[in-house]
Parts: sequence; C-alpha cells; structure tokens
Amino acid sequence: MATAEAQVSEMLDRVLSAETVPETRLYESMRYATLEGGKRLRPFLVLQCANLFDGTCQGSLRTAAAVELVHCYSLIHDDLPVMDDDDLRRGRPTTHRQFDEATAILAGDALLTLSFEVLAHPDTHNNPSVRCDLVLKLARAAGSHGMVGGQMIDLSAQKESFGIGEITRMQRLKTGALITFSCEAGAILGNAIEPAHEALRGYAHDLGLAFQITDDLLDVEGTVEETGKAVGKDEDAGKATFVGILGRDRARTQASLLADQAIEHLAIFDEKADLLRSVARFIVERRS
Repeated sequence: MATAEAQVSEMLDRVLSAETVPETRLYESMRYATLEGGKRLRPFLVLQCANLFDGTCQGSLRTAAAVELVHCYSLIHDDLPVMDDDDLRRGRPTTHRQFDEATAILAGDALLTLSFEVLAHPDTHNNPSVRCDLVLKLARAAGSHGMVGGQMIDLSAQKESFGIGEITRMQRLKTGALITFSCEAGAILGNAIEPAHEALRGYAHDLGLAFQITDDLLDVEGTVEETGKAVGKDEDAGKATFVGILGRDRARTQASLLADQAIEHLAIFDEKADLLRSVARFIVERRS
C-alpha cells in the first residue's frame, strides 16, 4: 500500500499542477485536501484489480487518481459545518478551516469535475468505449444512486430510527459504491469477462461493509491520535450505526466474517489476488 500511495501521489501531483493565476487559491486548497495523508485504499484497489488482468500502468494510475479525487472531494464536503462539522481530517485542519467554507466548497466541486476529465483523457485508455464505461460507472458510484445518496440517508439517520437494513443500505451507497467502482475499474481497464466483474463486485460489497463497521468501531474505541479525526461524534449526534445496533462484540465478529466472505469471492484469481486477500484482513485490523 505504501508503494501504491507513492505512485498515486505522484500522479495526483501531476494532475493537480498549480497555476499562477487569479484562482491560485483554489489550486492550493485542492492540493491541500488531496496530496497529504490518507491510506489511498481506493487507489490501491484499482491498481491491484487492474494487475489481475495485466492492465497498463499509466491507465490504472490515472484511474486510481480519479477515484482519489472523488474521495477527497467527498471528505471536504462531509467536513463542512452544514454536514458533519469537523475541524480535523488526516491529523490536520479540515479544508474549510485551513482556508474558508466557500473555498472548500469550490475545491470539492473542482476535484469532482477533474476526476472525470482525468478518466476521459486518451492517456487513460486508447479505447474510447473503455473510457466512457469508466466515466459512466464512476458517475453512478458518486451520484444520487451512490455516495451522494448515501450521504443524504446518513443525514436522515440523525433524526430517524434506522434498523440494520437501512444502515446497510446507507453504507452500501455512501462507502461501498466507490469501493465497488475501484475494484471493477480494474476489470474494465483489462477488458475482463463478466464472471471476473461479478467476483470483484462481490468482493467489494463485503469489503465495503467490513470497512464501515470497522470505522464505526474506531469511532467509539479509537483516539484522535490514531484516526487523525474526531471520535465519538456518531454517538453524540444520536446517529444509528452498526455498532449502536449490534454492539461492539457482534460488530467486530460481523466485520471479520465479511472480510472472510470477501476473500472467498477471489477464488477464481488464484495467487494473483493475494494482496487483495491481505487488504481484506487489514481492513478489519486497522487502527486508523
């Protein structure tokens, strides 16, 4: 993951090259929110899944960068006072605290649109149909039937009584949709057959839920030093979570079971998927 982080960060630095223009402050805020910190989990998934099909290095790196641009845009907007109202992200002041709220909104908007510019560029793939498929799938994952829709449900979770079904749907959209795209993007880049797409979607579904359950556990058990962000906010806001419904022990067990299920989906890839198997275990054992 450290190697992938370095490669993707280099690509992000290139696509986020600053310009000496009146809107320089915008570029500074985009780079601030994107270039420092983070596990780069989603880009890692893109690169590893592309490797299953011998995808080109530049194409997978550009797609990985596009995914991270969308992820970082979502973090900027999630942290705003009208959303989660957070002051700390990745161990640093959130973008709206470092700059201002208006600049943060514009930085998020710019990162989102830049992601599609990166995917649509011929450098990402020489086949226009592949580029169009990537753009279409990412738009669905990030939009009202994916991440944004999940965030809307998340806001409602503070006011309504949600059961495990509603929480699962919310996290499948808010967190899982982008993780699913990250995995399937590798198959798209490699022109993989449909069974491979199905296997990666199954892996991503279980991985995304395991990731979110672990996040919920970290919110009640972790520290600011470990996570790089505020903890205990879900409980303070009265928000329904997996931990709140299942309890800590059952939630931890469920996350482990989901990681095991995710690994089972990778059987068709043999040893080529060993790093993907390892990351499934990492997801539930991490402390940040």
